[in-house]
Amino acid sequence: MPDIVKETISMIDGRSIIIETGGLAKQADGAVIVRSKNTMLLATVVVSKETKDEANFFPLTVDYREKYSAGGKIPGGFIKREGRPSDEEILTMRLVDRVLRPTFPDSFKKEIQIMISLLSYDKTVLPDGLVGLAASTALSVARIPFNGPISEIRIIRLNGEFIINPSLDQLKKADIDLIVGASNHSIIMIEGEMKEIKENEFLKTLIIAHQAIKPQIEAQIRLVEKLPKNNFFFFDDQESMNLSKENKILKKKLFLFSHEKIEKIYHKFLNKKTRSLKEKIILNDFKKNFFIEEKIEKKEILIDQFFEEIKKNIIRNLILKKGIRLDGRTSQQIRSISGFVDYLPGVHGSALFSRGETQSLTTVTLGSSLDANKIDNVIMENQEKFYLHYNFPPFSTGEIRYIRGVSRREVGHGNLAQRALKNIIPNNPYTIRVVSDILESNGSSSMATACAASLALMDAGISIKNPVSGIAMGLFMENEKKVIISDITGEEDHFGDLDFKITGTKCGITACQMDVKTMQGITYDLLKKVLMQALEGRIFILKKMLEILPKYRKKMKPNTPKIYTFNIPKNFIGSVIGPGGKVIQEIQSCTNTNILIEEKENLGCIEIIGKDDEKIEKAINKIKEIAFVPELGKVYKAKVKSIKDFGAFVEISKGVEGLLHISEIGWNRLNKIEEELHIGDIIEVKFMGIDKKNKKMKLSRKVLLPRPIHTGKKNESKNI
Repeated sequence: MPDIVKETISMIDGRSIIIETGGLAKQADGAVIVRSKNTMLLATVVVSKETKDEANFFPLTVDYREKYSAGGKIPGGFIKREGRPSDEEILTMRLVDRVLRPTFPDSFKKEIQIMISLLSYDKTVLPDGLVGLAASTALSVARIPFNGPISEIRIIRLNGEFIINPSLDQLKKADIDLIVGASNHSIIMIEGEMKEIKENEFLKTLIIAHQAIKPQIEAQIRLVEKLPKNNFFFFDDQESMNLSKENKILKKKLFLFSHEKIEKIYHKFLNKKTRSLKEKIILNDFKKNFFIEEKIEKKEILIDQFFEEIKKNIIRNLILKKGIRLDGRTSQQIRSISGFVDYLPGVHGSALFSRGETQSLTTVTLGSSLDANKIDNVIMENQEKFYLHYNFPPFSTGEIRYIRGVSRREVGHGNLAQRALKNIIPNNPYTIRVVSDILESNGSSSMATACAASLALMDAGISIKNPVSGIAMGLFMENEKKVIISDITGEEDHFGDLDFKITGTKCGITACQMDVKTMQGITYDLLKKVLMQALEGRIFILKKMLEILPKYRKKMKPNTPKIYTFNIPKNFIGSVIGPGGKVIQEIQSCTNTNILIEEKENLGCIEIIGKDDEKIEKAINKIKEIAFVPELGKVYKAKVKSIKDFGAFVEISKGVEGLLHISEIGWNRLNKIEEELHIGDIIEVKFMGIDKKNKKMKLSRKVLLPRPIHTGKKNESKNI
């Protein structure tokens, strides 16, 4: 294609990433292709020509979609086209949004839409390690003013070695899995899971990740330098960054009216609901006193923005200059913690966990493999036997909001809590579904979910040896002044410079999510201080949790389904199922159980689900009778079925007969079998293996009987 401009990024392991522009989607303001091996992404960006002054947030939209054709697949289900985004696609959108949003100036209000499509997928390169690079390059070639370029990579540790942008197979075996986003001078975003690693290992991973990101940023700069500037429209946003004279006057009036009143409220250390109510009264009084109704409609969003700025400045000054937090705590103090387990008597496991004004009611439901969460997308086909859902209803913050399905936030917070717990779940036959309903929220609700879920799992009798606790850390910076705060509230999250969620056991970190909200940058030394203060907070919270429930329950609840799993030889699967499923249906009917059979690695994997132990045992015995395979050296109770001159045929299991040869009945020589055995007798025999010549079972009763003692008299007479 003509006019294509390319740059190549060389990686340490010999692979390369190619970024190019000029060939596709030319009517977008910026469009790039990013390719690593055969994984290819198309990223486009379009920016509105008008500034949205009425918006009280930065109007950035990130959309990521995986084309099924990229992996040579056709969408499953009734509708054969790509539809609503999957959870995995939503999580990838969030990765890009979180790293880019803080790089734009606060006053930039032009609407931006970034769309990223997976066009081709190579199983050796996962695309989510390339999406940040693709989005940043598209913004850069469009000459959009942001504090970039930035980039993102996925980094894992496998057998002690670090791998950048791994394959799915490598990812499954890793003990560290992080997505890291950064600018040239600072890390901006982290998301990932770990298998109980220490803080110094975590920091080492970040340093290696940042070194791998820098060449990707330099390649973007080189690519942009190759492009002719006159081919692009430069967005001069200076006009929108400056307030009009009228708005400056408005902002000053609001400041004089509200600043002192708000500060007085904050010094009273009120609860969130009361404080919010008093803030609204001040804001509404200003609107009534200074504006008639017509002007309010035109300026209301702007007034709300100015009011938020005033609140932000007051809160930051209180923390940075006076060391005062809105609820009166010190910088390292954790809010009050309370909780109950077995809160809901009808469920398999439950916990109510409260920390300050944040409360999670979490349930655990145990099911069979039929209840596994099936994932079938371009990247993978998988069945999750442990998954967590997070719900954030509007009443938890005292709001009214239409519920239009699951929000991106709910998907993201649920995924973080799931990653925090997944690696401490022991091997067990159950599918485990955890649901966290946030009943009250004032910050750190995802961390409350991790704590509540640990307690609920222990209440359900899941044998987790190391429960997980979680904490959200904050940071306020101004010039050289830096204040690290533990267990942040909603306002501290909203107005602070850092939101760092960290979960872990007593042994180490299991998951994290970090968002830096300022381009000032955070040093590794400062990050280490945050991690060590978080460790103290996590251990404190963990001790409080163990006061609620010290250890998992030894017995599951009476209403919990019982599951028994075992394997049978593959060639018996048909016999257990029977013609048209007749045999297995009959077993299920007479034992009141559900039976699942799946072929895995030349075995038939049986899963029996029921509530009555005796009936489950009955179902197990029926299947084992059908799929009976004698074990070498094992002793069986056998029934004599028939007698021949050369031995007796005995039944060691229903329908399984073998020959007990006359020489193996006893130590004494027999003239007739009837001297020792009769039809219907129940005897014990030992399975001695399979005869290699005739492929029949070798059984022995003789080896189970005491050997006769010889006196040696006959030999003595001969000697005389």
